[in-house]
Amino acid sequence: MKHLSYAKGEGGVPLFDWNMGQFFDRQSVKHADRPFLVSPLQSKGLNYSQLRELVLIAAGSLLSLGVKPADRVGIWSTNRVEWVVLQFAVARIGAVLVHINPAYREDELEYTINHSGCRALFLSPKFRTHDCLVSAINVKSRAKGLQSIVCLDEQVVPGVMGWNAFLDLSNQQANPDLNVLDQGVNAHSPASIQYTSGTTGKPKGATLSHYNMLNNGNQVGARLGLNDFDVICLPVPMFHCFGSVVGVIAAMAYGACIVFTGEGFDANHCIELIEREQCTAFYGVPMMYIGILNASSFDERKMRSLKKGIMGASSCPSEVFKAAIEKMHLEGLSSSYGMTETSPISTQSNPNDTLELRTQTVGFVHPHLEIKIIDPVTRETLEKGQSGELCVRGYSVMKGYWEDPVASSQAIDEEGWMHSGDLALMRDDGYVCIVGRIKDMVIRAGENIYPREIEEFLHKFPEVADVQVFGVPDPLFGEQLAAWVKLKPGFQLDSHSIHAKCKGQIASFKIPQYWKFVDEFPSTASGKVQKFKMREIMVNELNLKS
Repeated sequence: MKHLSYAKGEGGVPLFDWNMGQFFDRQSVKHADRPFLVSPLQSKGLNYSQLRELVLIAAGSLLSLGVKPADRVGIWSTNRVEWVVLQFAVARIGAVLVHINPAYREDELEYTINHSGCRALFLSPKFRTHDCLVSAINVKSRAKGLQSIVCLDEQVVPGVMGWNAFLDLSNQQANPDLNVLDQGVNAHSPASIQYTSGTTGKPKGATLSHYNMLNNGNQVGARLGLNDFDVICLPVPMFHCFGSVVGVIAAMAYGACIVFTGEGFDANHCIELIEREQCTAFYGVPMMYIGILNASSFDERKMRSLKKGIMGASSCPSEVFKAAIEKMHLEGLSSSYGMTETSPISTQSNPNDTLELRTQTVGFVHPHLEIKIIDPVTRETLEKGQSGELCVRGYSVMKGYWEDPVASSQAIDEEGWMHSGDLALMRDDGYVCIVGRIKDMVIRAGENIYPREIEEFLHKFPEVADVQVFGVPDPLFGEQLAAWVKLKPGFQLDSHSIHAKCKGQIASFKIPQYWKFVDEFPSTASGKVQKFKMREIMVNELNLKS
């Protein structure tokens, strides 16, 4: 008898058919006096009741700004209090929040704004050394539908509104009854568009509904065992599902509190916050756990308040996972697998699973979802123990890619299965192991990067005849980008000069770490380039280890 690689999630907490506003109202009233959000770098903190008050004001201000149900509202910012306020305020009036990576530069911002049709853009004035206000103003002069720019600080320039002035709009004109408006918001309508780099060289907007996000956050929190005494250190970004769903929505579902760590990731700062705020949980990608374990201020006597956590976004070396459990006191650390297109988590281990299960697998299927492993060519379901493409079906699968029916139909088949492009195998006990990727995707510190986008960018350089970009292993980031470049006759470039040409033109995480200038690429007799051979050569030449 064949034991096929198929599993259906049983049990778990029931699904609910609420929209984001209804969910927020219930939880903010239920846990009114409990702390919800701490943002130390802003010297701000809110309990559930205070957050509710701000969300209602911001929702009224959005309406006064001219934002209507189904309009798109962009947010281009690192983690901060205003991010969470907008997450619920935008959803409450039935508009759609467009998550924009703060590392994006002007061209990437312009594409995202135009593709999604953003009516308003909220942003931090700077990200690292980049002046976001200048870029936003430049984009507004060219973008067709962008009507308003709101700075989340009070650093205002002509044509840009400050955050407090935005909040003041709520009382400047009569708005429709927010409760009545909220009741008309369909739970299955879009709530979020999250851009991920595409194989065509342009980002694709994974479109998630209220139903997708709320239920996934609820299921993640249930399996992790969150409760209203938990305080979660959250260094992962809100523009990813890891922050906005696994972080914020899961916490709200169980009355927990979250602690933002500010712009970027600083291991020593995280340790300080965990100690100061007595955090009970830590969420992060493997690089963050590695950073903390190797931080100058790391001490096994510290952070004893920690009890549980989630490691996700990319595969983690088992030794790092073990060290996090033993040295960071994360006895309830859970492994997981997910992707933006599934809101995001599909499989997750129990916090009390054996060390072997949590270090060697990404857990088992979530309740109310189905998973299967198929042959990528025949699409037949494989037997357990065989590697193939992991597919997911159920409530968490995205509505599709925004304004891209072709890419949507390629990702989600006629039976509703989301094809991940990831190679996995299912063990006899139903636990899943990720063994590779079909798609030519690189995951660097949790950032999904598709090489073709980088290749198309590099092809714009007049010196470049051809280029191939691929991932190589890295013990800290999981993977780094490497590029093989063929130059046009008579032109010269070296690794330093080409890196300098990239700087400031594309997001820093998309710039290859390693460069090799060659005359030819390894290829088949038919001329198909063999990236796996390039990877093998680079690994050997650079003595790289994962």
